[in-house]
Amino acid sequence: MTLRIGNASGFYGDRFDAMREMLTGGELDVLTGDYLAELTMLVLGRDRLKDPAAGYARTFLRQLEECLGLAHERSVKIVTNAGGLNPAGLAEAVRQLADRLGIPVRVAHVEGDDLTSVYPHGLAAHAYLGGFGIADCLREGADIVVTGRVTDAALVTGPAAAHFGWRPGEYDRLAGAVVAGHVLECGTQATGGNYAFFGDGDVRRPGFPLAEIHEDGSCVITKHRGTGGFVDVGTVTAQLLYETGGARYAGPDVTARLDTVRLTQDGPDRVRVDGVRGEAPPPTLKVGLNRLGGFRNEVVFVLTGLDIEAKAALVREQMSDALAKSPPADSRWEFVRTDRGDADTEETASALLRLVVRDADQGVVGRALSGAAIELALASYPGFHVVAPPGKGAPYGVFESVYVPHGAVDHVAVLDNGRRVHVAAPHDTAVLSDVPQPSLPDPLPSGPTRRAPLGLIAGARSGDKGGNANVGVWVRSDEAWRWLTHELTAERFRELIPESRELTVVRHLLPNLRALNFVVEGILGEGVAAQHRFDPQAKALGEWLRSRHLDIPEVLL
Repeated sequence: MTLRIGNASGFYGDRFDAMREMLTGGELDVLTGDYLAELTMLVLGRDRLKDPAAGYARTFLRQLEECLGLAHERSVKIVTNAGGLNPAGLAEAVRQLADRLGIPVRVAHVEGDDLTSVYPHGLAAHAYLGGFGIADCLREGADIVVTGRVTDAALVTGPAAAHFGWRPGEYDRLAGAVVAGHVLECGTQATGGNYAFFGDGDVRRPGFPLAEIHEDGSCVITKHRGTGGFVDVGTVTAQLLYETGGARYAGPDVTARLDTVRLTQDGPDRVRVDGVRGEAPPPTLKVGLNRLGGFRNEVVFVLTGLDIEAKAALVREQMSDALAKSPPADSRWEFVRTDRGDADTEETASALLRLVVRDADQGVVGRALSGAAIELALASYPGFHVVAPPGKGAPYGVFESVYVPHGAVDHVAVLDNGRRVHVAAPHDTAVLSDVPQPSLPDPLPSGPTRRAPLGLIAGARSGDKGGNANVGVWVRSDEAWRWLTHELTAERFRELIPESRELTVVRHLLPNLRALNFVVEGILGEGVAAQHRFDPQAKALGEWLRSRHLDIPEVLL
C-alpha cells in the first residue's frame, strides 16, 4: 500500500496558491507545508515580542481558508510546522476557522520544543523534535496537525509512521522516510527550481513535489501530471545534498545514511529512492538558539568612470576619520568592481563600495553613520552618490546550535479533545561520528585537457547551517566521477573559493550519488540573520564554484 505525501510550501512566503494546486492536481493522502527556517524563527520571535498571541505563520491560515473544504472533500490530511513559536495558538485559530466555515475537522498540535525559558538571553530557543508526536496525532484521528519546531523531514516521517504502523527502532524504514522528507521539504527545489542544469526542462513555474512512500521506506519522488518543472536523478540529487554534511544525516528518530541512497530514473518525472539504511539517533537533540546580536546599518557608495580605486581609497579614509569619534564595534568594506572601461551606460561604468557596520548601540550605527556619509555629499570624490541614504540602523539576529539530552524536552501530542499524549525518548542512541572515507576510484587516464568552467560537467547546490555553508557537487557519469574525486580536493576548493582559504573545509564523498559535499566552517559568521557576507545564506556559493576554471579532460567536455 502506497502513501502519497505532497508538499505545498518550502518556506514562509512560498507560492500562495500551491496548496490549492496540490489538492486539485491529483491524488494525495497527506499534504505537508514547511514554513520554518533559522531566519524565520527569529522573525516570529520578534513578532511575539510585539504580540504574545502571534508567533505562527499567518499565511497558512489564509491558504487554509481557501482550501480547507477541498482537503475535507478529498480526505487529505494536512501536516505543517506553521505553528512556529505558537503551535497551540495556530491550532486554535484553525478550529475557529473551521467552525466559521462549517467544516468538521479535528485539529491536533505538537508541543515541547520551546526551551526559551532555559536560555533567558535568547529570543527563541527551540529543539528539533522528531515525527512520532505527529504520528500519535494522526493515529488518534487528527485531520490537521500543527507543529512548532520539528525537523523538516518529520513532516513526512510522522505520517509514514502512522500509516504503516512503524515504531521507534525501525531504522531503515524511518531513514527512507527521512530521505523522502528531505527531498520534499524545500518544495520546487526538487522539481527543477534553483537547479544547476535548469535548461534541461521548463522551469518557469515548477510544480510542487510528492513522494509515493512504500511500507519498506522506499519511495518514488514525482509531481502531479501536467505541472511545470521536471523530476530526474539530478534534481533529486541536488536536493539531497542541500544543507547536509557527511554520510550520516542525524535526526531525533534516526540517523539516515546518505551514502546508502540509490536513485533510479523510473519513468518521466519519477525517481525511485531505495537502499537507504538507518542507525540509532544521537543521544542529544539540536536546539536552534536565536538572539538579538545588536544593530546593523550599511551605505553603498557608487564610484563611476575613471580612477575607481583612488575614489574608493578617498571615501574610505574620509569615512574612517568621520567615524573615529564613535567607532562601531565592527566595520566591513566590500569593493565590487562592476565597472567596465568605455562603457555605453552609466551603470556599467560604475563600481560599488559597500560599508556595513554593527554595534550594540543603535545610535553608533544609525545617526553616526548617516551623518558621516551624507556630510560627504559635496566634499568627496567626483560623481559622489549613494544607492540609498543609510537609515537609523536595524536590529540583527544571531543563530547558534546547542544540544540537549532527549530527556530535556517534554514531547507531547495534544489531541483535538485536549488529551495529551507524551512521546517517549528513543531507547537506543549512538554518538555521531564520521564514517570511514570510501576508497577513491581509479583516476582517468592522462590525456588532453582544456581550461573550462567546472559547471560544464558538474552541478552544485549550496546552503547554510548556522555559520557554516555546505556545497554539494555532483556529476552525471562514472568517468566524470573518476576525475572529480581526484581533482576537487579540499585544498583545490580553497584555491577556487578564496574566502575559504583561512577556514576549515571538510570534504565528504558520496559515491552512490557521484557527489562530493564540502562543509566550509565559519564562512557565514554568526548565521544568516547577521548578514555576514554578500550572500548571507550561501545560496549562490555553489554557482560561483561552478564558474571557476580548471583543466578538464577533453573527453568529458
